[in-house]
Amino acid sequence: MNDAAPAPAPAPEPRRRARVRAPELIGKGGWLNTGGKELTLADLRGKCVVVDFWTFCCVNCLHVLDELRDLEEKHRDTLVIVGVHSPKFVHEAEHQAVVDAVERYEVHHPVLDDPELATWKQYAVRAWPTLVVIDPEGYVVAQHAGEGHANAIRTLVEELEAEHEAKGTLRRGDGPYVPPEPVATDLRFPGKAILLPSGNLLVSDTTRHQLVELAPDGETVVRRIGEGVFREPQGLALLPDGKVVVADTVNHALRVLDPATGEIERVAGTGKQWWQGSPTSGPALEVDLSSPWDVAWWQGRVWIAMAGVHQLWTYDPESGTVEVAAGTTNEGLVDGPAAEAWFAQPSGLAATEDRLWIADSENSAVRWIDTERIVHTAVGTGLFDFGHRDGAAGQALFQHPLGVTALPDGSVAVSDTYNHALRRYDPATGEVTTLATDLREPSDAVLVDGDIVVVESARHRLTRLRLPEEAVQVEAVAHRTRREATEVAPGRLRLDVVFQAPTGQKQDDRYGPATRLLVSSTPPELLLGGEGTGTDLFRELDLNPEITEGVLHVSAMAASCDDDPDNEYPACHVHQQDWGVPLKVTEAGTARLPLILAGMDD
Repeated sequence: MNDAAPAPAPAPEPRRRARVRAPELIGKGGWLNTGGKELTLADLRGKCVVVDFWTFCCVNCLHVLDELRDLEEKHRDTLVIVGVHSPKFVHEAEHQAVVDAVERYEVHHPVLDDPELATWKQYAVRAWPTLVVIDPEGYVVAQHAGEGHANAIRTLVEELEAEHEAKGTLRRGDGPYVPPEPVATDLRFPGKAILLPSGNLLVSDTTRHQLVELAPDGETVVRRIGEGVFREPQGLALLPDGKVVVADTVNHALRVLDPATGEIERVAGTGKQWWQGSPTSGPALEVDLSSPWDVAWWQGRVWIAMAGVHQLWTYDPESGTVEVAAGTTNEGLVDGPAAEAWFAQPSGLAATEDRLWIADSENSAVRWIDTERIVHTAVGTGLFDFGHRDGAAGQALFQHPLGVTALPDGSVAVSDTYNHALRRYDPATGEVTTLATDLREPSDAVLVDGDIVVVESARHRLTRLRLPEEAVQVEAVAHRTRREATEVAPGRLRLDVVFQAPTGQKQDDRYGPATRLLVSSTPPELLLGGEGTGTDLFRELDLNPEITEGVLHVSAMAASCDDDPDNEYPACHVHQQDWGVPLKVTEAGTARLPLILAGMDD
């Protein structure tokens, strides 16, 4: 018998990674959540760092903030998450707006305000949200675009911890986060409001995760409702029986409140976020939802602005079912039959007898759906054009409106959120006017006794206005999202979506293709070939030589599952992202366009 102890198994070799030095983090807006300290990458040496490129208009970015919370908590002594705020809209480049957003969405890590996209350009980022992982020695080791990457990043962080602990290059201890001082107000970033039959107002107090009932003066607090139940609630709608349906946004659910008893019941959603491939209809409590932002009672059902997947859904209280009513999940502005229409983060609804009005926020548009379920656009042209311009609807501009309110004369008031204005669209004349300015991120409005009460979200209050007889005169301003165009060569363009399955996982195609790629363009004539849907994450595109500028729209999805042959039910994860890539066709341009979904473009 040999009493010698068996030799220990050799430690697994760390995965070989590309060594790319991380560019410095710079931004004219400076740092938030650091107690006034300016951070550099040298300050973070010894820590695993995840840089989150986000902008606060983007619901997918908000999903990622929530995805990262558990990772942030469990690895707080070795991991630092750094938010880099990279604006899409002009309003998002205002420093105070970024300060507000950091509080509104409870961002508990350092944030760099980068209004000129300096760090975005240094890291060659192409989409919101994008996550970049930096190792403790200051090298970029992975990049991920879109949602669904939390598990992959957790695995990578654990690998980096083990590797750098062994090398002596890991530094444990508190990170640089310094929480700001709390501010006392009755409301904190309220979202939506309705008038109750009692004459009181019910407001979704979004950042405090509850509802607040106010007296008719709009100021006196009558009661607070739902503490510990809601997470960032938004839309409210009065049902025919006097109860109120609530869009419980971050819980991905609908709940019904009985104002008489204070009882709250979940009626739709599982609490899990909907992903591609999940059911889109069925028993309401068994179907996942995705960031329901507003609700309205119309045509005998609750209509849901499902901002998280760019669709409208309905909930039928009688049958207890939900189903998709409009939209394809593709992000953009396309009218027509509901099943073929495209939306971009619909966030506000208002019902009249023959129309459901929609504030389609990322399109900076006001749209409607008729009783035949045909989608129309009143104002707005798409994802990249916005501003503050009144006049004929065909040339009028909004900037990320979150609310729409039906007025008695058939027109609608628009809470033009990023223009800090209340606007009006009159379908009878086809004209857009401005009703009021000097509001602060208005997100909804409700009629009360002939006046209009505006939810001033970033002033944490309701503001009562007289509906003016005449419009306010404003100077016209037009903007286009500022992103540098990628120069591509004319003719054939190779599109590669880079996806590397996380450690311990593989693409699983036992039940069909594990990937999906959808390509289109603005204008459509930009592409002579290569548009449409396929299952490969690469595509040969034919560019029209007569079109020199445009936007390539790419939507990619990949699913990966645990690579364990003994596990009959492996855990699976869906990774998805949409890109809008501005292109400029030049002879000196590239013939290959790589877009990173997960991993590195080797």
